[in-house]
Amino acid sequence: MPKTDLILLHAPSVYDFRKLSIMYGPVSDLIPSAPIFEMYPVGFSTIAEYLNRHGYSVRIINLAVRMLKSAKFDAGRLIKSLRPRAFGIDLHWLPHAHGSLEVAKIIKRYHPRIPVIFGGFSATYFHRELINYSQVDFVMRGDSTEEPMKRLMDCLVDERGYESVPNLTWKGKNGEVHENPLSYVPDDINHIVLDYSHVMKSVVRYRDLVGCLPFKDWLKNPVTAALTCKGCTRNCTFCGGSAYTMKNFYNREKIAYRDPELVAEDIKRIQRNLKSPTFVLGDLRQAGDDYADRFFEAVKGKISNQVGLEFFLPPPEDFFKKAQDALPHYSMGASLESHDPKVRKGSGKSYTNEEVEASIGWALGNGVERFEIYYMTGLPHQTADSVLETVDYCDYLYRKFNGDKRVLMFISPMTPFVDPGSLIYENPEKYGCKIRYRTLEEHRQALLQPSWKYILNYETVWMSRSEQAESTYQAMLGINRVKAKYGAISEAEARQMESRLLYEMDVMGEIDEIMDDPDPEVRAVKLRGLKKRVDKYSVASAAGRYKELDWLTQLFTGGRLRNAGLFNFRLMGILRTIMTPSRIVGGANESRRG
Repeated sequence: MPKTDLILLHAPSVYDFRKLSIMYGPVSDLIPSAPIFEMYPVGFSTIAEYLNRHGYSVRIINLAVRMLKSAKFDAGRLIKSLRPRAFGIDLHWLPHAHGSLEVAKIIKRYHPRIPVIFGGFSATYFHRELINYSQVDFVMRGDSTEEPMKRLMDCLVDERGYESVPNLTWKGKNGEVHENPLSYVPDDINHIVLDYSHVMKSVVRYRDLVGCLPFKDWLKNPVTAALTCKGCTRNCTFCGGSAYTMKNFYNREKIAYRDPELVAEDIKRIQRNLKSPTFVLGDLRQAGDDYADRFFEAVKGKISNQVGLEFFLPPPEDFFKKAQDALPHYSMGASLESHDPKVRKGSGKSYTNEEVEASIGWALGNGVERFEIYYMTGLPHQTADSVLETVDYCDYLYRKFNGDKRVLMFISPMTPFVDPGSLIYENPEKYGCKIRYRTLEEHRQALLQPSWKYILNYETVWMSRSEQAESTYQAMLGINRVKAKYGAISEAEARQMESRLLYEMDVMGEIDEIMDDPDPEVRAVKLRGLKKRVDKYSVASAAGRYKELDWLTQLFTGGRLRNAGLFNFRLMGILRTIMTPSRIVGGANESRRG
């Protein structure tokens, strides 16, 4: 096995998820990951590419995927066999507070002298607490850590001090904590590349296909992404990536954009190897209409793959005309949060339903192949009645657009945690919320609770945690029935989803009864006895999930969908990619020292 400088490990949300009885519910229904959030962050790919470009060998191992794929997989045994110069672990999303620290503990058990580096939004927010765990040596802070990670690797190779590494929190030889300034905040991100060829070459280099998968079912749904920016112009009150959070906790005063022509090149590069969809992360109009126009001009006539777009503000008709002209296959997605403008405004979005409906109509009239609308529960000003009224609004939208099956609507809880650093997390009383957990350790322990209702780190004055859970299930049932009514999903799919939701509601009731027992030992025994019931719709099961999101494995031909399967992969392109040396992007190659 070739020598590796850095191994990036992605842990499951809860390390012992295969043993514990936890009803995860619908917390991950709208993303490719299972409830253990096995999808590693985009930063893994950009860090790996950047360090590889500068002469360092980097391997990504998705422990969560390997644990999902095989009940016999022993993460400790694998970690024991590894000998990199350093390990990196992401704590980007707070739901990884348990698994990431447990994996770090295993590393130190077998490799006490190999440094462990943490990074990500949550690691940045909790860096002072995180560095005090004995299994953590470094915390790399900020939203753009490719260059700081290179400088840290330089220091590890040369065995010199870490004072010059920006954004770094670290321990000295005697355990004293040092905090370098968070000074590396680039004005643009043209220097980073989302290059999936690095992953393909890694499969051959390390003879490990499963370990580098972005999420469990990626081979069936090889969805990819193109990154437009770091930062945001918006202030969604629950979001840890909002303009408020970026300014106050990540030292980012303004958005760092990637030139739209480079975003287009990223999609072209993906298309050479895959026929799968690419999601463009971020609203193309966030930097102004000129940015969107340049992107459309750069992709026009050059992209045949499906391209997923999203909006933060409803676009005008002209936007959809340009999208149709430039892209033969495109979709739109929008997180409206609520049908109720008052609730939506309390979440940081002030546009009207009339504006949204106009955009939907323009999109449908200009070739959009899917228009996905997402709602959430547990928001400020949102009551249980308001949640259920969302179902009626979904029915109204189908009537308005003549039952157009391209319109797809979903609802899910705002779980499991309100993001640290968000406006709600920092000012809960202002938004009618109560934050239940404040420290990293409290969140780590919360993840071991027996159901998603008890894991929630907040509640509102309008709904308790129990009311949030009940209204969420009722709304999911209602929207499921609405979609079946208009033929957006099949009767069989609707029955399967309804069966799953009713089953989970029943099991949640059993868990509530157990939790009412005052004896913790009795509770623990009863919960263990419930594990088989909980596991019917386990983290590894796709039963009852949103089948209509499986368009990721489909291609449009003649206006009809067909299952693509392995047809999503361009085998000759992949072979050429594997055989071709990496192209240097954004600067001269700097070979590593040592």
